[in-house]
Amino acid sequence: MNTLFKEIRTINFYCKSLAMFLLLVTSFQVMAASPDFMTKEVKFVSNGDTLAGTIVKPAQPLAALVIVPGSGQEKRMMEFASLLAKNGIAVLTYDKRGVGESGGVYAGPEVGTNNVDSANLNLLSLDASAAVNTLKKDLADKSIQVGLIGGSQAGWIIPLTAKKNNSVSFMAIFSGALVTVREQLRFQFYTNNNADFWNSHSEEDARHHIFNDPDKYQLIDTDPLTALSKLSIPGLWIYGGRDIQVPVQLSIERLKTLKSKNGRYEYQLFPDLGHNTVFTEDQKPVETMIKWIKTIVSSTEKP
Repeated sequence: MNTLFKEIRTINFYCKSLAMFLLLVTSFQVMAASPDFMTKEVKFVSNGDTLAGTIVKPAQPLAALVIVPGSGQEKRMMEFASLLAKNGIAVLTYDKRGVGESGGVYAGPEVGTNNVDSANLNLLSLDASAAVNTLKKDLADKSIQVGLIGGSQAGWIIPLTAKKNNSVSFMAIFSGALVTVREQLRFQFYTNNNADFWNSHSEEDARHHIFNDPDKYQLIDTDPLTALSKLSIPGLWIYGGRDIQVPVQLSIERLKTLKSKNGRYEYQLFPDLGHNTVFTEDQKPVETMIKWIKTIVSSTEKP
Protein backbone atom coordinates (compact mmCIF):
# COMPACT_ATOMS: atom_id res chain seq x y z
CA MET A 1 0.00 0.00 0.00
CA ASN A 2 1.56 3.30 -1.03
CA THR A 3 2.25 6.23 1.27
CA LEU A 4 -0.55 8.43 -0.14
CA PHE A 5 -3.16 5.77 0.57
CA LYS A 6 -1.87 5.33 4.12
CA GLU A 7 -2.08 9.06 4.74
CA ILE A 8 -5.62 9.25 3.40
CA ARG A 9 -6.67 6.27 5.53
CA THR A 10 -5.27 8.04 8.58
CA ILE A 11 -7.15 11.25 7.80
CA ASN A 12 -10.41 9.36 7.34
CA PHE A 13 -10.17 6.78 10.14
CA TYR A 14 -13.73 7.44 11.30
CA CYS A 15 -15.25 6.18 8.04
CA LYS A 16 -15.30 2.50 9.03
CA SER A 17 -17.16 3.18 12.26
CA LEU A 18 -20.42 3.87 10.43
CA ALA A 19 -22.42 0.76 9.53
CA MET A 20 -24.46 0.83 6.31
CA PHE A 21 -28.09 -0.35 6.01
CA LEU A 22 -29.36 -1.62 2.69
CA LEU A 23 -31.05 1.51 1.48
CA LEU A 24 -32.66 2.52 -1.75
CA VAL A 25 -30.82 5.27 -3.61
CA THR A 26 -31.25 8.68 -1.93
CA SER A 27 -33.05 7.16 1.09
CA PHE A 28 -31.82 8.24 4.52
CA GLN A 29 -31.45 6.68 7.95
CA VAL A 30 -30.37 8.45 11.13
CA MET A 31 -27.35 6.63 12.54
CA ALA A 32 -25.93 8.57 15.47
CA ALA A 33 -26.27 11.70 17.52
CA SER A 34 -24.05 13.90 19.67
CA PRO A 35 -24.75 17.07 21.63
CA ASP A 36 -23.43 19.03 18.64
CA PHE A 37 -24.88 17.30 15.57
CA MET A 38 -26.68 14.35 13.99
CA THR A 39 -25.16 11.98 11.43
CA LYS A 40 -26.94 9.92 8.80
CA GLU A 41 -25.77 7.77 5.95
CA VAL A 42 -26.85 8.51 2.40
CA LYS A 43 -26.67 6.98 -1.04
CA PHE A 44 -27.06 8.91 -4.28
CA VAL A 45 -26.64 8.27 -7.98
CA SER A 46 -24.16 10.03 -10.25
CA ASN A 47 -23.63 9.14 -13.88
CA GLY A 48 -25.25 5.74 -13.33
CA ASP A 49 -23.18 4.78 -10.27
CA THR A 50 -24.27 4.75 -6.63
CA LEU A 51 -22.07 6.73 -4.27
CA ALA A 52 -22.16 6.48 -0.47
CA GLY A 53 -21.58 9.16 2.12
CA THR A 54 -22.61 10.70 5.41
CA ILE A 55 -24.47 13.88 6.27
CA VAL A 56 -23.27 15.56 9.47
CA LYS A 57 -25.75 18.22 10.54
CA PRO A 58 -26.15 20.55 13.52
CA ALA A 59 -29.65 21.28 14.78
CA GLN A 60 -29.80 24.72 13.15
CA PRO A 61 -27.17 24.95 10.40
CA LEU A 62 -26.15 28.39 9.23
CA ALA A 63 -24.60 27.03 6.02
CA ALA A 64 -24.02 23.75 4.21
CA LEU A 65 -20.96 22.25 2.51
CA VAL A 66 -20.12 19.30 0.30
CA ILE A 67 -16.56 18.09 0.82
CA VAL A 68 -15.07 17.39 -2.63
CA PRO A 69 -12.35 14.69 -2.57
CA GLY A 70 -8.83 15.29 -3.87
CA SER A 71 -6.77 13.08 -6.18
CA GLY A 72 -6.19 10.05 -3.95
CA GLN A 73 -8.32 7.16 -2.72
CA GLU A 74 -10.30 9.38 -0.40
CA LYS A 75 -13.03 8.00 1.79
CA ARG A 76 -15.49 10.28 3.56
CA MET A 77 -13.74 12.76 5.86
CA MET A 78 -15.66 12.39 9.10
CA GLU A 79 -13.20 14.21 11.33
CA PHE A 80 -13.18 17.30 9.11
CA ALA A 81 -16.97 17.12 8.66
CA SER A 82 -17.47 16.94 12.44
CA LEU A 83 -15.28 20.01 12.93
CA LEU A 84 -17.36 21.95 10.42
CA ALA A 85 -20.61 20.74 12.00
CA LYS A 86 -19.44 21.92 15.42
CA ASN A 87 -19.12 25.34 13.81
CA GLY A 88 -22.74 25.32 12.67
CA ILE A 89 -22.23 23.97 9.14
CA ALA A 90 -24.14 21.00 7.69
CA VAL A 91 -21.82 18.74 5.70
CA LEU A 92 -22.08 15.93 3.18
CA THR A 93 -18.87 13.93 2.88
CA TYR A 94 -18.74 10.91 0.58
CA ASP A 95 -16.48 8.09 -0.52
CA LYS A 96 -14.90 8.99 -3.84
CA ARG A 97 -16.18 6.90 -6.75
CA GLY A 98 -14.61 3.44 -6.76
CA VAL A 99 -13.41 3.90 -3.16
CA GLY A 100 -14.90 2.61 0.09
CA GLU A 101 -18.61 1.94 -0.33
CA SER A 102 -19.05 4.01 -3.49
CA GLY A 103 -19.55 2.39 -6.86
CA GLY A 104 -17.89 3.35 -10.12
CA VAL A 105 -14.27 3.09 -11.22
CA TYR A 106 -11.52 4.84 -9.29
CA ALA A 107 -8.97 6.76 -11.35
CA GLY A 108 -6.09 8.14 -9.35
CA PRO A 109 -2.35 8.78 -9.41
CA GLU A 110 -1.67 5.16 -8.44
CA VAL A 111 -3.22 3.89 -11.67
CA GLY A 112 -2.02 6.49 -14.17
CA THR A 113 -2.46 10.09 -15.23
CA ASN A 114 -6.03 9.55 -16.40
CA ASN A 115 -7.01 10.89 -12.96
CA VAL A 116 -6.29 14.43 -14.20
CA ASP A 117 -7.63 14.00 -17.72
CA SER A 118 -10.49 16.35 -18.57
CA ALA A 119 -12.96 13.46 -18.82
CA ASN A 120 -12.26 12.28 -15.28
CA LEU A 121 -12.29 15.76 -13.76
CA ASN A 122 -15.69 16.39 -15.36
CA LEU A 123 -16.96 13.03 -14.10
CA LEU A 124 -15.85 13.88 -10.57
CA SER A 125 -17.59 17.25 -10.88
CA LEU A 126 -20.82 15.41 -11.73
CA ASP A 127 -20.37 13.40 -8.51
CA ALA A 128 -19.94 16.59 -6.50
CA SER A 129 -22.98 18.14 -8.17
CA ALA A 130 -25.11 15.11 -7.29
CA ALA A 131 -23.86 15.40 -3.71
CA VAL A 132 -24.95 19.06 -3.63
CA ASN A 133 -28.45 18.06 -4.73
CA THR A 134 -28.57 15.35 -2.07
CA LEU A 135 -27.50 17.68 0.72
CA LYS A 136 -29.86 20.44 -0.40
CA LYS A 137 -32.77 18.00 -0.45
CA ASP A 138 -32.01 16.99 3.14
CA LEU A 139 -32.05 20.56 4.47
CA ALA A 140 -35.37 21.53 6.04
CA ASP A 141 -34.61 25.20 5.44
CA LYS A 142 -34.16 25.54 1.68
CA SER A 143 -32.78 29.07 2.06
CA ILE A 144 -29.55 27.75 3.60
CA GLN A 145 -26.66 28.42 1.23
CA VAL A 146 -24.77 25.36 -0.04
CA GLY A 147 -21.09 25.58 -0.88
CA LEU A 148 -18.20 23.37 -1.93
CA ILE A 149 -15.01 22.78 0.02
CA GLY A 150 -11.92 20.76 -0.86
CA GLY A 151 -8.22 20.86 -1.56
CA SER A 152 -5.58 20.11 -4.15
CA GLN A 153 -7.22 18.42 -7.19
CA ALA A 154 -10.60 19.56 -5.87
CA GLY A 155 -9.44 23.04 -6.84
CA TRP A 156 -10.09 22.06 -10.46
CA ILE A 157 -13.25 20.06 -9.74
CA ILE A 158 -15.03 22.67 -7.62
CA PRO A 159 -15.26 25.38 -10.33
CA LEU A 160 -16.50 22.77 -12.82
CA THR A 161 -19.16 21.72 -10.32
CA ALA A 162 -20.24 25.28 -9.55
CA LYS A 163 -20.57 25.96 -13.27
CA LYS A 164 -22.86 22.90 -13.62
CA ASN A 165 -25.02 23.44 -10.54
CA ASN A 166 -26.72 26.76 -9.78
CA SER A 167 -27.36 25.63 -6.20
CA VAL A 168 -23.69 26.20 -5.36
CA SER A 169 -23.47 29.56 -3.57
CA PHE A 170 -19.77 29.74 -2.63
CA MET A 171 -16.42 27.94 -2.96
CA ALA A 172 -13.80 27.21 -0.27
CA ILE A 173 -10.55 25.85 -1.75
CA PHE A 174 -7.31 24.80 -0.08
CA SER A 175 -4.15 24.69 -2.24
CA GLY A 176 -6.07 24.73 -5.50
CA ALA A 177 -4.08 25.38 -8.68
CA LEU A 178 -5.22 28.26 -10.85
CA VAL A 179 -3.05 26.93 -13.64
CA THR A 180 -3.76 24.30 -16.28
CA VAL A 181 -3.30 20.62 -15.52
CA ARG A 182 -0.26 20.49 -17.82
CA GLU A 183 1.35 23.47 -16.08
CA GLN A 184 0.77 21.95 -12.67
CA LEU A 185 2.26 18.62 -13.75
CA ARG A 186 5.35 20.31 -15.17
CA PHE A 187 5.85 22.15 -11.88
CA GLN A 188 5.31 19.02 -9.78
CA PHE A 189 7.69 16.96 -11.91
CA TYR A 190 10.32 19.68 -11.60
CA THR A 191 10.08 20.01 -7.80
CA ASN A 192 10.23 16.20 -7.60
CA ASN A 193 8.65 16.19 -4.13
CA ASN A 194 11.71 17.91 -2.68
CA ALA A 195 10.63 19.53 0.59
CA ASP A 196 13.64 21.88 0.42
CA PHE A 197 12.94 22.95 -3.17
CA TRP A 198 12.34 26.62 -2.37
CA ASN A 199 15.61 26.83 -0.44
CA SER A 200 17.57 26.50 -3.67
CA HIS A 201 15.20 27.60 -6.46
CA SER A 202 13.64 30.91 -7.44
CA GLU A 203 10.16 31.74 -8.70
CA GLU A 204 11.69 32.73 -12.04
CA ASP A 205 13.42 29.36 -12.33
CA ALA A 206 10.21 27.48 -11.50
CA ARG A 207 8.20 29.43 -14.08
CA HIS A 208 10.75 28.73 -16.78
CA HIS A 209 10.10 25.01 -16.30
CA ILE A 210 6.33 25.45 -15.96
CA PHE A 211 6.14 27.14 -19.35
CA ASN A 212 8.87 25.27 -21.23
CA ASP A 213 9.32 21.70 -20.01
CA PRO A 214 8.09 18.93 -22.32
CA ASP A 215 4.94 17.12 -21.20
CA LYS A 216 5.54 13.60 -19.92
CA TYR A 217 1.94 12.55 -20.52
CA GLN A 218 -0.60 13.25 -23.21
CA LEU A 219 -4.01 14.23 -21.89
CA ILE A 220 -6.87 16.60 -22.57
CA ASP A 221 -5.99 19.71 -20.59
CA THR A 222 -8.20 21.66 -18.20
CA ASP A 223 -7.88 25.36 -17.49
CA PRO A 224 -9.75 26.33 -14.28
CA LEU A 225 -9.90 29.95 -15.43
CA THR A 226 -12.46 28.98 -18.08
CA ALA A 227 -15.09 28.10 -15.48
CA LEU A 228 -13.98 30.63 -12.89
CA SER A 229 -14.27 33.54 -15.33
CA LYS A 230 -17.95 32.69 -15.84
CA LEU A 231 -18.90 32.38 -12.17
CA SER A 232 -20.15 35.19 -9.94
CA ILE A 233 -20.22 33.40 -6.57
CA PRO A 234 -17.76 34.16 -3.74
CA GLY A 235 -14.60 32.06 -3.42
CA LEU A 236 -11.69 31.87 -1.00
CA TRP A 237 -8.39 30.14 -1.80
CA ILE A 238 -5.97 29.20 1.00
CA TYR A 239 -2.30 28.70 -0.01
CA GLY A 240 0.95 27.64 1.59
CA GLY A 241 4.01 29.58 0.47
CA ARG A 242 6.25 26.48 0.40
CA ASP A 243 3.92 24.36 -1.74
CA ILE A 244 5.83 22.03 -4.07
CA GLN A 245 2.80 20.62 -5.88
CA VAL A 246 0.98 23.79 -6.89
CA PRO A 247 2.73 26.94 -8.25
CA VAL A 248 1.26 29.28 -5.67
CA GLN A 249 2.58 32.66 -6.81
CA LEU A 250 1.47 32.04 -10.39
CA SER A 251 -1.95 30.90 -9.13
CA ILE A 252 -2.31 34.05 -7.01
CA GLU A 253 -1.39 36.26 -9.97
CA ARG A 254 -4.09 34.65 -12.09
CA LEU A 255 -6.59 34.93 -9.24
CA LYS A 256 -5.90 38.65 -9.02
CA THR A 257 -6.60 38.93 -12.76
CA LEU A 258 -9.90 37.09 -12.28
CA LYS A 259 -10.90 39.60 -9.60
CA SER A 260 -11.34 42.21 -12.33
CA LYS A 261 -14.39 40.18 -13.40
CA ASN A 262 -15.42 38.79 -10.03
CA GLY A 263 -14.48 41.00 -7.13
CA ARG A 264 -15.70 38.34 -4.71
CA TYR A 265 -12.65 36.09 -5.17
CA GLU A 266 -10.21 36.23 -2.26
CA TYR A 267 -7.08 34.42 -1.11
CA GLN A 268 -5.01 33.98 2.03
CA LEU A 269 -1.33 33.03 1.94
CA PHE A 270 0.41 31.24 4.80
CA PRO A 271 4.11 31.62 3.87
CA ASP A 272 5.50 28.83 6.06
CA LEU A 273 3.03 26.10 5.08
CA GLY A 274 3.33 23.61 2.23
CA HIS A 275 0.68 21.93 0.10
CA ASN A 276 -1.19 20.57 3.11
CA THR A 277 -3.00 23.57 4.53
CA VAL A 278 -5.88 21.63 6.15
CA PHE A 279 -4.53 18.64 8.06
CA THR A 280 -1.68 20.38 9.84
CA GLU A 281 -0.86 21.47 13.37
CA ASP A 282 -1.49 25.06 12.31
CA GLN A 283 -5.23 25.57 12.78
CA LYS A 284 -5.28 29.08 11.32
CA PRO A 285 -6.05 28.08 7.69
CA VAL A 286 -9.19 26.15 8.66
CA GLU A 287 -10.19 28.80 11.19
CA THR A 288 -9.77 31.45 8.50
CA MET A 289 -11.95 29.49 6.09
CA ILE A 290 -14.71 28.88 8.65
CA LYS A 291 -14.75 32.57 9.61
CA TRP A 292 -14.98 33.54 5.94
CA ILE A 293 -17.87 31.14 5.32
CA LYS A 294 -19.80 32.53 8.27
CA THR A 295 -19.23 36.07 7.00
CA ILE A 296 -20.31 35.15 3.46
CA VAL A 297 -23.57 33.49 4.47
CA SER A 298 -24.49 36.27 6.89
CA SER A 299 -23.84 39.09 4.42
CA THR A 300 -24.73 37.56 1.05
CA GLU A 301 -28.27 37.17 -0.16
CA LYS A 302 -29.05 33.80 -1.66
CA PRO A 303 -28.68 33.97 -5.50
